[in-house]
Amino acid sequence: MKLKIKTGDTVKITAGDHKGTEGKVLKVDREKNKAIVEGVNMVSKHEKPSANNPQGGIVKKEAFIHISNLSLIDSKSGETTRVGFEVRDGKKVRFSKKSNEVI
Repeated sequence: MKLKIKTGDTVKITAGDHKGTEGKVLKVDREKNKAIVEGVNMVSKHEKPSANNPQGGIVKKEAFIHISNLSLIDSKSGETTRVGFEVRDGKKVRFSKKSNEVI
């Protein structure tokens, strides 16, 4: 299945505890249809002491959110939009269904 959200996109959370918050997509897992959004869905992870973190302890980090709970924000209008694909000038491009402009 082709995902309509890519790394680096700005998205808005549409469902769940963090509904309404916006952030940048840091990572996308295509197999599980999930994404990590910057500063959203923070979880506490217990880490053992290691070379990188000699003290160890509890670390806050982002957890995955399902793609269906994310909506892309159009960079020009600043509103959420649905994404479509079409061929323009011989290339397959993503476009905003609200403004009909290439993303």
